[in-house]
Amino acid sequence: MAIRFSSFELYKSWMADAQGKVSTTSVFFAGLAAGTTEAVLVVSPMDLIKIRLQAQRHSMADPLDIPKYRNAPHAAYTIIKEEGIRALYKGVTLTALRQATNQAANFTAYQEMKKIAQRLQDVSELPSYQHLILGGVSGAMGPLSNAPIDTIKTRIQKSIVPGSGYERFKTVTSEIMKKEGFFAFYKGLTPRLLRVAPGQAVTFMVYEKVRALLDQFTEKAEIPLAK
Repeated sequence: MAIRFSSFELYKSWMADAQGKVSTTSVFFAGLAAGTTEAVLVVSPMDLIKIRLQAQRHSMADPLDIPKYRNAPHAAYTIIKEEGIRALYKGVTLTALRQATNQAANFTAYQEMKKIAQRLQDVSELPSYQHLILGGVSGAMGPLSNAPIDTIKTRIQKSIVPGSGYERFKTVTSEIMKKEGFFAFYKGLTPRLLRVAPGQAVTFMVYEKVRALLDQFTEKAEIPLAK
């Protein structure tokens, strides 16, 4: 979240006009760039480790069997040892695509709804509960828009499919279509919505509150300097 919001604000500032205003298109592209940044730096390797840990519990015939991966650090060590460090970035393109579209939809929807709410109520700052609601609604936009990408990405990371990234994508996608049908691409959408939307609601509310407090602190610190 720290990488997401800080990179988003940075990219947004780069695309602001001379008056400091940022267009809706610029917000969209800033969200794309922020999602890509977090995917490469954090999300992709952590996602792969998480998925491998979850998948082994599902696939063990006997719950008393000793699992291959004991915990997250051990999973990372074993994957790097057996498959190389590049294995941590399996599905990175799809992860970046998922995170980019997530944050583009998320930030754009949030910023636009926030503008409308401010205009309708004729206020410069919304109460925290409204940030909570808007954050939850905008947080649901990402999973709804890119569920197939997330499903394919998860299957690639869970399995050890040989070949290039494109070959793995083609193999996994065709297997899902042949064996499970089109709607299989939307498997797991409900739990993902239940995880992402509330998380985004809380994050946006806290983010707005902290940013307002930091702005007040900065203004107070600048007054003595001005005098």
